[in-house]
Amino acid sequence: MTGKLTFARAALAAAVVALASTGAVGAAQAKPPAPPVTNIVGGSLASTAQAPWAIALNNSQSPSPSGQWCGATLVKANKIVTAAHCVTKARSTYTAIQGRDSLSSTTGRTSKIASIWKDPQYGRAPGHDVAVLTLATPFTGVPTLPLETSLAADAVGAQPTVYGWGNTEGTGPADRFQKVLVPVLGDAYCGQVYANYDYVANGEICAGYKEGGKDSCQGDSGGPLVLNGRLFGVVSWGIGCADAGNPGVYAEVATYAAALTAQINS
Repeated sequence: MTGKLTFARAALAAAVVALASTGAVGAAQAKPPAPPVTNIVGGSLASTAQAPWAIALNNSQSPSPSGQWCGATLVKANKIVTAAHCVTKARSTYTAIQGRDSLSSTTGRTSKIASIWKDPQYGRAPGHDVAVLTLATPFTGVPTLPLETSLAADAVGAQPTVYGWGNTEGTGPADRFQKVLVPVLGDAYCGQVYANYDYVANGEICAGYKEGGKDSCQGDSGGPLVLNGRLFGVVSWGIGCADAGNPGVYAEVATYAAALTAQINS
């Protein structure tokens, strides 16, 4: 493989190693592991009171004291959408957390995971980095985020916002809920800059800044990319974090909306 090191945006190197060993995103080659770096870079503090559907997906095997692992989105009282590469550990090791701005606190509601569905094509074909988890304890009464179902939403210049928790390469406090606006750069751009890395125009979203400086990063994996009040994308992978010429790549929810909906309604 040529080019710079590519990685999924999970919280831990161990999670990425597991991802690579299972085939990662590419059909013929896995994206190689890399050490963890940060979460949202160049963003601002956010509030789960204003984004109640944003879920922290913690894991008991995380080396972080807070348990920080990935993000997710509440799409039904008992269902959350995350990235397929986030669910490499045993179901019993995960805890979904709602309403916790600082992961060092104990505020908010928690639930263990009753079941995990991972797109069966993940690791067999490029893209498909989506999963649906069923909560053991539903977050009843919490606003949910509807899925984007229109492929036309993935238009150059659209202005979605990505949300996540964690370190920020010095651009903000650690383990705090944050957000950053990442404009859609378009499939043609990522198809060019990621020509050697299995970018999927009909299943992924290319978003960020050509000059870098603002981006999602490790630990944000599985978290929501939101546009017009809908779940537009799921944090998936990238090369570096907020590096010039290397925008973030997100699973395009509209592409997988039918499969996701079937699981959400099951």
